[in-house]
Amino acid sequence: MGALNRPLPHAAQPANEEPVAAAAADKQKIFVVEDDADIARLVRHHLEAAGYRTRVYPSTHAVLSDALRERPALLLLDIMVPGGDGIELCRQIRQSGEKVRATPIVFMTARTSEADRIRGLEIGADDYITKPFSPRELVARVKAVLRRCEAPPSPAVIRTGDLEIDALAMVLTVRGAVITATATEFRLLHYLARHAGRVFTRDQILDAVWKDTAFVSPRSVDVYVRKLRAKIELDPEQPRYLRTVRGAGYRFETPKK
Repeated sequence: MGALNRPLPHAAQPANEEPVAAAAADKQKIFVVEDDADIARLVRHHLEAAGYRTRVYPSTHAVLSDALRERPALLLLDIMVPGGDGIELCRQIRQSGEKVRATPIVFMTARTSEADRIRGLEIGADDYITKPFSPRELVARVKAVLRRCEAPPSPAVIRTGDLEIDALAMVLTVRGAVITATATEFRLLHYLARHAGRVFTRDQILDAVWKDTAFVSPRSVDVYVRKLRAKIELDPEQPRYLRTVRGAGYRFETPKK
């Protein structure tokens, strides 16, 4: 891989160290979990060229503890790595402390079946890119996920029935209790609630919520709706908020007083 195989040079520190350090601190940090040294080096090179800071892990050891100490902007996880697979790490992150559980997660893996993609979604992934991949595509997908997860939708707070959806704080409250939701789950719920009463097809939801993320399919919407129902509905089998409109799609319904 030529120059990408060489370690990044350690240039002499310029006289104005403090502004350089401050600029580095402003960059978003991405944790990369990848045991293939060549792929890890390639990913790191292109992410840093795009303006991100990176921390590379050859296994899942220490990833969660490091993330709890210093929350990354995003995690790139290979599924098959030593010390426990990326699926299990994703599950642990989604069940961890408030500080990191909503961190965007992108899987990069050689597993290409729809079943693997759906499993990744159900565990809590925000995107899924298959190997071999173009480094430029990877960077574009990272940027897309970060844009989707960081841009707060409006209006800021929606209160309906026993739900409160605070877009700025990314906090979902159900019957007085704060409920954990991934960034994608939150954006999906907020989008549907903001357009209460309107029926959206699965393709319309994909365009509005996932935008340019390539791996999602209409079935992905069903997975996320099912997960949200488990979190907000008293009886997910008889939902009062997220209603299915047969032959069309989904509608958020405001409960009658």
